[in-house]
Amino acid sequence: MRVAVIGVGNVGTRIVRQLVSNPAIDEIVISDTRPGRVDEVVKAIDDRVEPGGPDGSAIVVIASTAGGHVDIARRALDTGADIVSLADSVDDTRGLRGLDAEAREAGRSVVIGAGLAPGFSDLLAKQAAVGFDRVDEIHVAKAGTGGPACARQHHRALRGDAVDWRDGVFIDRRGRTGRELVFFPEPIGGRDCYRAAIPDALLLAPEFPGVSRVTARMSATRRDRITALLPMMRRPHMDGGPGGIRVELRGYRGDEHVVEVFGAVDHPSVAAAVVASVAVDNVVAGTWGTPGARGLGSVEDPATWLVELHRRGVRAAAFTGST
Repeated sequence: MRVAVIGVGNVGTRIVRQLVSNPAIDEIVISDTRPGRVDEVVKAIDDRVEPGGPDGSAIVVIASTAGGHVDIARRALDTGADIVSLADSVDDTRGLRGLDAEAREAGRSVVIGAGLAPGFSDLLAKQAAVGFDRVDEIHVAKAGTGGPACARQHHRALRGDAVDWRDGVFIDRRGRTGRELVFFPEPIGGRDCYRAAIPDALLLAPEFPGVSRVTARMSATRRDRITALLPMMRRPHMDGGPGGIRVELRGYRGDEHVVEVFGAVDHPSVAAAVVASVAVDNVVAGTWGTPGARGLGSVEDPATWLVELHRRGVRAAAFTGST
């Protein structure tokens, strides 16, 4: 079993560290566009990790910056590989979703958005839905960024158009609008969140038949909103510290209208790497599911995934307020 990891920044390197503990994986090859980065990671991790491209790999993990995920995935499908992508941009997600028929025909899987949000957030939504007879609305919010690539994508997303699901159709909404005060688990607490070009609705809406609304927002300061229209003026931080996600479902249990809120707090780069690694482990074990291109909202047994994530230190919380 040979696994290729493309992009070994903060998230990609952590994915490699997770994968070396899987005895079913014989070899891990890594690649990156930055000179010298691959050699640094190879020396720091394990003798099973080597420089190399994705050709000949059974699974290709795409942890590179936004843009280009579709081309990499298409080439990997042509060589008979399964793909796990941490895509968190609208364009990459739409393109990967478009590979569904090709993946089904090839008998391969394309796991889309196997990160924090989308990714962990999709699992929380699927788990929360267990207590519903009918889900009408899903609202996702996220706060914080991981490494430099994540910070750049956050910057780009704020100036792009948001994608919402409304009454059976996807609609574009202007980014940096729709201010909403969202309360994440402590220590993140309350943050102002806004519409942005994030792909959660594209992955969640197909997995919840009958849902009327799916939205996603990200936290931003006044400075973030103003500077989103400009190039980044300073080098992004190496790690943004703790971040959070919040997933709210509204619907019915019998005749009763119910609301469920799940959330989590962790370093985004750490949590994203663990989620992606668990996705790879499921593909390796043959427990991911039928071929095709879809997100983690398609998982039939999210509780099993959440238990494994908890075992690896990525923990979820349920909001239990008083009425």
